[in-house]
Amino acid sequence: MSRIARRGFLNSAVAGGVGLALPLRHSQASPVNSAAGSNDEIRVAVIGMGGFDGVGGRGRQLIAALKDVSGVRITALCDIDEMLLDHEHKKLEGRRRNIKKYKDMRDVFDDAEIDAVFIALPNHWHALATIWACQAGKDVYVEKPASYNIWEGRQMVNAAQKYNRIVQTGTQARSSDVESQLAEYIGGGQLGKVKLARAIIYRRRESIGKVSGPQPVPASVDYNQWLGPAPRTDLMRKELHYLWHWDWATGNGEIGNNGVHYLDRCRWILGQSGLPRRAMSIGGRFQFDDDGQTPNTQIAFLDYDPAPILCEVRGLPDKQGSRTMDTLGRVGKGIIFECEGGSVESDRKVTTAYDVRGKKIRSFEDRREGNTSPSPHQENFIAAMRSRKASDLNADILDGHLSAALCHMANISHRLGTRTQPSEIVESAKRNSDLADAFERFQQHIELNGIDLTKVPAVLGPWVTIDSDSEKFVGEFAGPANQLCRREYREPFAVPESV
Repeated sequence: MSRIARRGFLNSAVAGGVGLALPLRHSQASPVNSAAGSNDEIRVAVIGMGGFDGVGGRGRQLIAALKDVSGVRITALCDIDEMLLDHEHKKLEGRRRNIKKYKDMRDVFDDAEIDAVFIALPNHWHALATIWACQAGKDVYVEKPASYNIWEGRQMVNAAQKYNRIVQTGTQARSSDVESQLAEYIGGGQLGKVKLARAIIYRRRESIGKVSGPQPVPASVDYNQWLGPAPRTDLMRKELHYLWHWDWATGNGEIGNNGVHYLDRCRWILGQSGLPRRAMSIGGRFQFDDDGQTPNTQIAFLDYDPAPILCEVRGLPDKQGSRTMDTLGRVGKGIIFECEGGSVESDRKVTTAYDVRGKKIRSFEDRREGNTSPSPHQENFIAAMRSRKASDLNADILDGHLSAALCHMANISHRLGTRTQPSEIVESAKRNSDLADAFERFQQHIELNGIDLTKVPAVLGPWVTIDSDSEKFVGEFAGPANQLCRREYREPFAVPESV
């Protein structure tokens, strides 16, 4: 069936209520069922470019990374924003010839000359784009967080398994030699049992501004397709791109943006292969009267047994008017493991183990000879494509799904919570000394930023309990929590019930 005919059938099927949302003709891109030879060129497409400048250009970063991966050729670029697409295409076309341009990702999936796709789209598109790609015989590298919600994450795992696809999640620390050493060190009991893992994300975030009504969508954008699986709504923020992170309809807040990296590292190093029994959140969006909906200050407690994860997100500076961010000990963005025999602190550049008296035991250094590869995570994905073994992946989609689910559990608690006076939060948290300590520091941080929590209370979320096997919430808040595990979809952008 031709692509045009397929489109016509799709449109008529939707009009008739069939509700098909995926390509009806799957390309037979190699390698589909067999391993590629060591000298075979792997042809890839990057879907989603990101903005022109500053943050939000993950697609551009992936293009740069792929240039350093041997045996890979970027064959196509795709973006719903024609202006962004043309901008990146011109830069790449100047160095490499015959780079295809696509505005509709379904055309990428139809292209038999593409073996794999790198997906750097907004979170709400991750699941459907990944499933479509798997159904079309493409391998997938999908950016973090793997999923927009818990149900979609499981559907991505199912699709990868059903169609025998190689699907990697973009949590790059999984390909770090230092992180591998740390996992061996902690897992081997070198410091005794772990008592607590901390994920620290103190990153400055400015206000996104406030609009008084619907904003014009850039003329270069097909807004209906940009929304895709999200509800059809007007644009109610100053910018379409990147700021979607702070809108519940399309993003998962800072905990799902950067927090997922650190939560993934904690879960991996703790050796946890499932979900925590329960989770809760304390947080809010402070100081800004803007169009952002997600918290800019948040505590999330993920109650793993025997060692929980305590995540702290801060988007405000150490005090009002400052440009400096807080640290917890020596860590501002990183992970901390508190163990019976000492601790480990790991920020973005230095990873160090200490004994119980705070004396340095050892530092962890990259052991790779020459340490020259700038793209080990992308290289790992390509190597797994050649072997056709998902077990060769450092960040298989199952791991991506589970780590993203930690963010979703915390956010579900937040969204079910209520603004609560600080004295009541103190009373609620006092049964857990680590949580009580975190909230005490939370209060100090907020007060130093000129905010009175008695007048602008934080949101105290309930404990939400989940059955790890079924990935369904149980207990008191099961009903509303499970409603937030998935969403209502609009055709033809529905994540399929059965992949």
